[in-house]
Amino acid sequence: MLSPSGDLLQTLSTCGLQSRPAVIAAVSGGSDSTALLLLLKLFLDHAAPSTRLHAVTVDHGLRPEAAAEAQAVARFSAERGIDHRIMTWSGPKPGTGLAAAAREARYDLLARAARDAGTDVILTAHTADDQAETVLMRRRRGEGPGLAGMAPETLFDGSVWILRPLLGIRRETLRTFLRDEAVGWVDDPSNTDRRSERVRARLELAGPPQVSGAAAIDGLLTLARQGATRRRHLGRDAADLIRRHVRKAGPGLMRIDAALFRPAIDDAAVHTLRALLAVVGGTPHLPDEGRVRALCLRLAAPPCRATLSRALVAARRDGVWLCREERGLPEPQPARDGLIWDGRFRISATAGAAAAVIAPASAGGRQVENDDGVPASLARTAKAGLPIISSGGSPEIGHVEQRGVSGSTQAAPAGWTATCVLAPWARFLPCFDLDLAQALADAVGAPPVPVAPSAGHNVTPA
Repeated sequence: MLSPSGDLLQTLSTCGLQSRPAVIAAVSGGSDSTALLLLLKLFLDHAAPSTRLHAVTVDHGLRPEAAAEAQAVARFSAERGIDHRIMTWSGPKPGTGLAAAAREARYDLLARAARDAGTDVILTAHTADDQAETVLMRRRRGEGPGLAGMAPETLFDGSVWILRPLLGIRRETLRTFLRDEAVGWVDDPSNTDRRSERVRARLELAGPPQVSGAAAIDGLLTLARQGATRRRHLGRDAADLIRRHVRKAGPGLMRIDAALFRPAIDDAAVHTLRALLAVVGGTPHLPDEGRVRALCLRLAAPPCRATLSRALVAARRDGVWLCREERGLPEPQPARDGLIWDGRFRISATAGAAAAVIAPASAGGRQVENDDGVPASLARTAKAGLPIISSGGSPEIGHVEQRGVSGSTQAAPAGWTATCVLAPWARFLPCFDLDLAQALADAVGAPPVPVAPSAGHNVTPA
């Protein structure tokens, strides 16, 4: 266990903060985030004095006390010469799935603060205790890849990095550090609400170091490290298969060499197909491993035609073809900046772009010419699932202009673009999956994955 001294600062040296003009620290006022803020201040003052530190507190508007707590963090920051900003989650709150919606809103607000500060780095204070709770919950749900736990680095929304430098540090170590510094903290009452799955896991793992709770946490952290290693290795093997056997055959259409499924179906081949199905179908999660393994066996003996995760899969003598199936495509709708359309394209607009409508190409009854060497029916299906954008008019099928997609970015009215995204990682891309994501981006024509802040530093996997 690290001691509450200079060893804590050492955990920040692998984050690549020195190369950033500024960094964002997410600070709620609790013990973990307060310790993180103080450690960041000490580290940056010594190692990167030109890097600006900004503390951001998100008020979700869910507790009456939250506003006062945010103001207390503002005063604490001001006393130490740290810039501080309060961001509020405004508007109606969902009746169900509130925790997940609050998490999405929190990271959206933190990412906005990062962009406003001219940085791509947000640091959060997740600890080893949080990691153990996460792994415990996921193990009970039987989540194989999820047993890697929280990633030390996660790319959010394709452009901002969430760093968790304290994943190897116990909460009590941070509290000892705060006591030594004579600094207090706020305890969120929601942290004792037994209706929360995480709180129940936390209470189950609670206990002094000499009792079984500490041993259970150590075991879960070992499980996380092992899971992270397996996930990285599997992702690298799948990335190698993609580079050797997968290519883009036309707009919206992918081709896989039949050799991927022969002579045997291994875990890397299954993982490759799972990732491709999710990206081509635009689904936020990889399809069930058992169903994909069974599909691989069918694809090894063509002909075969199937749909899974909104993707059409056709095995022929000339290879295996994948495209978005025509069922369930979005209805025509107003285009807006930042929209993730059908899980597959990020819609962007420049300032002053005229109002526009986005719809699948099939909505306009579009006829397409076949590309050489590409099955005509699959080419039509693939192109029918691509977005078209029209300027002006209303979101009626007859008003949609016949504009297609070529490569990763769509030809569209002035000021509008539609760029490929990797559906399972469009919002959160853990560092465990970076190799796989980059290979998929190269294959489908999505933008390259940004380089992680820790690149070039000696980082121990969480």
